[in-house]
Amino acid sequence: MTAPAPLPPVAPLRVVPPCDGIDLADAERAAREFLAALGVRTGSAARADTPRRMARAYAEMLSPRSFDLTTFANDEGYDELVLARGIPVHSVCEHHMLPFLGVAHVGYLPGARILVLSKLARVVELFARRPQVQERLTMQVADWLQTHLQPRGVGVVIEAEHLCMTMRGVRAGGASTITSALLGTLREDPRSRAEFLDLTTPTPSTLVGGRHG
Repeated sequence: MTAPAPLPPVAPLRVVPPCDGIDLADAERAAREFLAALGVRTGSAARADTPRRMARAYAEMLSPRSFDLTTFANDEGYDELVLARGIPVHSVCEHHMLPFLGVAHVGYLPGARILVLSKLARVVELFARRPQVQERLTMQVADWLQTHLQPRGVGVVIEAEHLCMTMRGVRAGGASTITSALLGTLREDPRSRAEFLDLTTPTPSTLVGGRHG
């Protein structure tokens, strides 16, 4: 029997996040006016540079980096779960513009191609560094990987603490929110689904807000 011909190499996909333009000078002026409106004086030596620092901090939090989506042919026919656990998540709640911080567990069942593992973290950053809600962020990471990698299945679990919940309002310090998105075989096959959830959270039954589609 003739062995199947190897897949041809595929050039990396250059991923360039959309950029609507950042005007740091205008952001600094707005930050100064915002602080003044809240009664925070910036005339002292300690706070004179606070508006500039504030503008630059938000610009950094809202600016994902470009990257190359590098994949390789799955010549060995690897068909088990590939999982990256504990990917840092730094995002900003679009309702209050306060950070939410946590970790993402991202996995996939390979199809014809496999992904350089560091790119899973890049995809999380691509969607995290913008005004977000956690449910949408979870779905966007899963959908993007399903579209661009075309694996047999994708799973994403994000656990995060929202400062808009812990520092204001109910002030529920230490509370975390868990969201999940399962696609393809990781949704449809009970054993694959159970394996992914067992590896990503101690108590899968507590997952809330999951999207399984």
